Amino acid sequence: MTGAEDAHGQHTLPTDFDDLNGLYGIQYEMPCTLDALYRRSARPHLRYAAAILGDKSAAKAVVRQLYNHLAMDWAGILMKGGSVERYAWRTLKRLVDDRARENLAGGTLTAALAACDRINAVRSAVEATLSAMRSQMADLESPLGLYTAIAALPERQFDVIVLHYALGYPSQRVAEIMGIHPGTVRAHRRLARERIAVNLGIDLGDDEDKE
Repeated sequence: MTGAEDAHGQHTLPTDFDDLNGLYGIQYEMPCTLDALYRRSARPHLRYAAAILGDKSAAKAVVRQLYNHLAMDWAGILMKGGSVERYAWRTLKRLVDDRARENLAGGTLTAALAACDRINAVRSAVEATLSAMRSQMADLESPLGLYTAIAALPERQFDVIVLHYALGYPSQRVAEIMGIHPGTVRAHRRLARERIAVNLGIDLGDDEDKE
């Protein structure tokens, strides 16, 4: 499995990805199509998992689990047809949710807050959204309402807001990561902005899709 940003084609992983190769002790030749998916998506998968879980080590474990799962059933996944990016994204979301529930069961207050309120990702999304739409939100007395509005978004709208505003991916890249059409990404972002505007009682204007 090659590095997601390996410019020389060597079969090494960037430092942050050293422990993503979980196929220790197994004779396995990585299919080129899975290797290509890893190159495109491992880093955004890790960044998203870290944003949601608030724990980079846990995020690495989740992403390692994801790619182990994909590797062990790659032929079957391809036979199902459809977007492998979408399949990988849905599997990542399930694994992240499972890890969040495990953290909650562990009983720590920080883990409970992260699992229940998605507080880490919400905080980043709020800061980035305020920065991106500063002029439109200039009259807000406090970002508290924005925290609540973003945390309450439906799943796909929330993901788009986090990927686009908090993690800085343009619409085309968000579409590739989630395995959906760029137009669908823009629609989710528009609906999310509309929900936020209604909840805050402000006018966010048109989504001009500035990347």
